[in-house]
Amino acid sequence: MSNVNSQQKKRRERKIYAVDLFCGAGGLTCGLESAGIDVRLGIDINPDCEYPYTANNNAQFLLKSVDNVSAADLEGAYRKNSLRLLAGCAPCQTFSTYNQKATSDDKRWWLLLQFARLVTEIRPELVTMENVPGLREQNVFKRFVSALEASGYFTDYKVVNCADYGVPQHRERLIIVGLKEGAFSFPRPTHGPDSLNNGNFYTAKQAIESVVLEAHEKATGIKGRYGHLLNDIPPGLNYSFFTEEMGHPQPVFAWRSKFSDFLYKADPHTPVRTIKAQGGQYTGPFHWDNRPFSTSEYKRLQTFPDEYELCGNRTTQIHQIGNSVPPQMARILAIAIRHQVFNTEFGFELSFLEENEQLGFRQRKRQLTEKYRGKAAKALEQEEQPSSIHIDKSYNYFASLSDTFGYRRIDKEKADFLVSVYWNSELKIDIREKMAAKTCSETKPMFSIIILPAKRNWTMSAERIIVNVYSDNPIGYTAAWKAVEDELIRNNIKADLVQLCGYYQYEPKIRCELNCTEDVPISFLTPVVNGDVTRKMLLEYELADMLGIPSVEVIDYAQRMRDFGYEVRNNKTNPQIEKGQWLIPYAFPTLTPLSVQLRKTLR
Repeated sequence: MSNVNSQQKKRRERKIYAVDLFCGAGGLTCGLESAGIDVRLGIDINPDCEYPYTANNNAQFLLKSVDNVSAADLEGAYRKNSLRLLAGCAPCQTFSTYNQKATSDDKRWWLLLQFARLVTEIRPELVTMENVPGLREQNVFKRFVSALEASGYFTDYKVVNCADYGVPQHRERLIIVGLKEGAFSFPRPTHGPDSLNNGNFYTAKQAIESVVLEAHEKATGIKGRYGHLLNDIPPGLNYSFFTEEMGHPQPVFAWRSKFSDFLYKADPHTPVRTIKAQGGQYTGPFHWDNRPFSTSEYKRLQTFPDEYELCGNRTTQIHQIGNSVPPQMARILAIAIRHQVFNTEFGFELSFLEENEQLGFRQRKRQLTEKYRGKAAKALEQEEQPSSIHIDKSYNYFASLSDTFGYRRIDKEKADFLVSVYWNSELKIDIREKMAAKTCSETKPMFSIIILPAKRNWTMSAERIIVNVYSDNPIGYTAAWKAVEDELIRNNIKADLVQLCGYYQYEPKIRCELNCTEDVPISFLTPVVNGDVTRKMLLEYELADMLGIPSVEVIDYAQRMRDFGYEVRNNKTNPQIEKGQWLIPYAFPTLTPLSVQLRKTLR
């Protein structure tokens, strides 16, 4: 027994050298070092991360892609055979719910297997990796675990919520630990309902209350088309406040048609939702005072020390913060590792989860919708209820449509079409080519599009929308839909046609008809507009049968739909779709100059 104790003491006295793969700006390293682990080297391919990593940590930085890293690259940072911990967070964008288009041929999948390769080459005592929960369902993760186990590591993994461990952010993460000997028990939450004392979470307000802001950082409001909506959203809610499902009398958006951080306003009395590394103009969290958080506040919400130096402009710094492991989460994990694996004694007790013990954050998350509905209802009670939207006016304007489906009102000299709008009991829009503009009585439309509510009335008083196109120019078809969308946007009725219809995975809230009075090139779109072929995955022969064409011509017709601005998906645009299957999400064109699908090809 004394010999065993002597070996344990010797093991304790050895320094715990570590290497941080995919180190980024150094969140994981910062947390590991704060718990006494000696990180000697960080490796990342992003040159923007070198300064913050080396300026704030004791480790060296190697600017190199992990797939080109060998054991020899690491040996200069520590004595041979003395590396005890290999840690890292492989790029998570591939597996994130924020990137639903991630596919198995994404190069970033390969990096996870390169992590496993280095483990096999170096054989440290311990391996740990952090990533998003979606990775757990992917075959590449199973291959990663199998590779570790084949190299003699006992592995365990668990999805945790960082808020349970003192991070003022509900950030769910998958953590895997691999040991050469023994088993690893994950630390029990230190905060929240799953903690031993049912303690309170560390809230957003507590985290940032002492941050001193510059004058420009105090300015409230955000710009852009949807910026004004943020003012009405209750803290804790997002764009869904302006949906029918939340009880809003004039819903601008459709249920679940945007990401959860779109116009998300933080609640000061809870942790914030996951901070994203990158996003658009309306990507939250936003401060409860209707302004963006400052980078100093973002650092607090991610648990970086105030003195931790970042570099670059605001966008670059937020990218560095959002891509990092929260140092507090890394610190708790490091304490658990040192206590169990390296027998380190601390001056406090850290409780550990039983082998099959389940955490409750997922169940609590499922209960939030009703809480949000109550908060929305309370906010709406305090507002003056608007009446149904009715625009009683008629006018003309000139418009153009770009090759990338950008629709603009423009001067006559540069226009493609004359658009006439008539608001009354119905919304009627007439579209003519600019050079052949005639009154409606002088000719009949080449085709008409009719849009009606599917089951019940909508919030605007017009009973239906009808668009008449007096042109055989094919782009007049796309312009017709864009003109409808333009009216919805300009009159603050809906954010776009998708919001009027609803997200394609749900029953549509509108029904559409295409009536062709002549043999025009768009007649083949009738089953698309009528909804016969949309919102469902179809085999190639099924789509061909519904379109009334041979199967070999499906690709050509699909390309024609893309030429009209339709989002058409197959295995080439979205490799998670099986070969020979097709998806047309909507009955109307949705491509815009900013659409990701616009840059993809069907062949």
